[in-house]
Amino acid sequence: MKSPVVKRSIVIVGHKTSVSLEDAFWKGLKEIAGGRGMTMSDLVATIDSERKQGNLSSAIRLFVLDFYRAQLSDLKEEHDAPHESMTAGTASAFA
Repeated sequence: MKSPVVKRSIVIVGHKTSVSLEDAFWKGLKEIAGGRGMTMSDLVATIDSERKQGNLSSAIRLFVLDFYRAQLSDLKEEHDAPHESMTAGTASAFA
């Protein structure tokens, strides 16, 4: 599945700038902003203010990637936690 790069204008702290991202990253960014009750402009401004280096497009891609990686990690921990507690309970029952 190909996700074409889409260039969009966005206002960040009163300044208009253009950002080129693949459509999938625009969708992810919009989803994250909505989930946080923020506008995309506010979220991008936050990402921009926290980036250490690189261009804004790269910073946004890494932010979206990190967001979804964290969600997967949380799901894995939730999935593993009941199993670990059952194992620990069973082990202590035999001690």
